[in-house]
Amino acid sequence: MTHQVEFGLDTFGDVTLGADGTPLSQAQVLRNVVAEAELADRLGLDFFGVGEHHRHEFAVSAPEVVLAAIASRTERIRLGSAVTVLSSDDPVRVYQRFATLDGLSGGRAEVILGRGSFIESFPLFGYDLSRYQELFEEKLELFAALLPQEPVTWSGALRPALTDQSVYPRLEHGPLTTWIGVGGSPESVVRTARYGLPLVLAIIGGSPARFAPLADLYRRALEQFGHAEQPIAIHSPGFVAATDQEALDTLWPHYQVIIDRIGRERGWGATTREHFENEAAHGALYAGSPETVAQKIAAAVRAIGARRFDLKYSNGTLPHEAMLSSIERYATEVVPRVRELLAADEADAADSADAAAEADAADSGDAADTPGAREA
Repeated sequence: MTHQVEFGLDTFGDVTLGADGTPLSQAQVLRNVVAEAELADRLGLDFFGVGEHHRHEFAVSAPEVVLAAIASRTERIRLGSAVTVLSSDDPVRVYQRFATLDGLSGGRAEVILGRGSFIESFPLFGYDLSRYQELFEEKLELFAALLPQEPVTWSGALRPALTDQSVYPRLEHGPLTTWIGVGGSPESVVRTARYGLPLVLAIIGGSPARFAPLADLYRRALEQFGHAEQPIAIHSPGFVAATDQEALDTLWPHYQVIIDRIGRERGWGATTREHFENEAAHGALYAGSPETVAQKIAAAVRAIGARRFDLKYSNGTLPHEAMLSSIERYATEVVPRVRELLAADEADAADSADAAAEADAADSGDAADTPGAREA
């Protein structure tokens, strides 16, 4: 497993606080996101994802533009969305934008498609929210038809049909890497498998082990639909500091702001420090020292059988400087430690397999030495 697991970062471009404690401009946040991605590239991380939102708390509404700026300033890191809200966009235009990004970046583009957890884009772009599910299903069908880069003939109920239509630009290095991001819905997992696309599990609360049955369902569904095995990635929030206490104390006020703001909109009660610390200790919040975070990531990767872990390093109003520090610890201390832990798992598994083989061989030898065996 060790050589297969990759490590990335995700951000929503949260509007953060400056040195004087006041919010930065959204324009400055966008520039900071580019700087954060540059650092991730220099430190050798595998993926950098930028989310799409249409709210005042987040600066990124056009992730492909941000990713194109990042592509011009980086060399090797793969670049993608986290996620693109396909339901309120046009599949052809989404495909074209990411195909363009792929060309500009030398084949480093990925897209993660999803329905989105916020609904602001639906009225903004004139979509009927009552067709939330129908919109995503039809648009995903069309997007999947574009991936082979052949002329497309397609028809649906919500968009004009295409007849033998070619879509440009062409990718140089095969089909566009396309993931589907899901929460905890079995139906979404099965839909992803039906198209044979890789899966991103957005695990943002509770124990990651609770999602292991969804990962198993996905693998069984891939097989039933006749598709090859596909990777699973995990997306979860976190923050890395020198010690557990420093991480919790630094992150808490910024985490509280964003969770309570969203909670008021959705009818949740106010979050508490106790709940926050419980999520860090037992749930899907990867906040702590490098060792603590590494142990949690390794456990999640084992439970899910994940091939990539993406840490959502931006958390509410958490300042840019704190995020840079967290990114550096994640890349230089957490990731190598996770690789060590997973390598130890493989070594233990190999030792167990060797011991079992030796035991079987010994049993076979004993059986051959019995009188009955010699007579036979």
